[in-house]
Amino acid sequence: MIILKATQETLINAIQSVSGIVEKRHTQPILANLFIKKEGNNIDLLASDMEIQIQAKTQFDGDSSSFSITVGARKLIDILRALPSDQLVTLETNQNKIILKGGKSKFTLQTMPAEDYPLIKESTSLGSVFSIPQKTLKKLLQQVSFSMAVHDIRYYLNGILFVAENNTLSLVATDGHRLAFASSVLDHEVPKQEVILPRKTVIELLRLLSDSEGSIDMQFAANQAKFTFANLTFITKLVEGKFPDYNRVIPKGNKNEIILGREPLLHCLQRTAILTSDKFKGVRLNIEPGVLRVASSNSEQEEAVDELDINYSGNAIEIGFNVTYLIDVLNNMSQEMVRFDLPDSNSSALITMPDSETFKYVVMPMRI
Repeated sequence: MIILKATQETLINAIQSVSGIVEKRHTQPILANLFIKKEGNNIDLLASDMEIQIQAKTQFDGDSSSFSITVGARKLIDILRALPSDQLVTLETNQNKIILKGGKSKFTLQTMPAEDYPLIKESTSLGSVFSIPQKTLKKLLQQVSFSMAVHDIRYYLNGILFVAENNTLSLVATDGHRLAFASSVLDHEVPKQEVILPRKTVIELLRLLSDSEGSIDMQFAANQAKFTFANLTFITKLVEGKFPDYNRVIPKGNKNEIILGREPLLHCLQRTAILTSDKFKGVRLNIEPGVLRVASSNSEQEEAVDELDINYSGNAIEIGFNVTYLIDVLNNMSQEMVRFDLPDSNSSALITMPDSETFKYVVMPMRI
């Protein structure tokens, strides 16, 4: 029985759209498999890791029969990658095995029963659907995702907070040392909803979202989120816990303000970062009327000093930061100018885009 016929490029793109979540090792071996459901020429490809489930609806030529089966995702992808992109590929099934043919090549793969595959059940309490352009959500995720914690015991920090309220969608991420906030206006008002998306979900969404005008539909429940875009249905469990009150973290009413070019500052920090120690990534910022001086040193008594001319007439401030936290935010901003608000030498700095409230980045100082 012929499951499908397609070019290598078309088939591998469809499989890779769902298989990014497949882990190499699982307590359940079947989770290393790709779930294939066939109804005539309609093919559903699905992968799950019990936390995230991604389903792609596609159409391929093949027999008009209907059935379901699972096969090792990584082996299937590795075989397809080894074939030319314009190669016509055929998937057939025979006695509980899948046979992949391409040109003069033939591969026979073991399968596991589809009824044993642990599908995630869609929550019956998903809220109302609201939409946003894919490129907008992708930009929001890019603006905050670098501030997510990694394997923090405060598990609610290992992800991104989504807040939908009135006609605004806001995303927030923090690792306890820095916090990033980004927001965008929705086309319509929605009831207030707050959920925390896991880190792996965020990374997978960033991989799958396009820069197109196509929209993505979102629905949230107490323990689940559903995203629908292009031909994909993306279901994920949520992180339980209470996210910190980010509004209390964002400084307000700072009296010392600097507006300067993003790229000159980024290059200045990258240069001085060279002579920071691997474990201690601190740089000192000396801010005086007309000049910003950035300095670093390491345990080998090496030093770097760099200066930028700035339009500043406030108080003289000397403050230390982890240079990686500053480089990260500047790398993830795209506009020409950035704004620094600094209350004093011991308080967190606020980095924003001039004349815009849609992005805010808070970074704590460090002792140097």
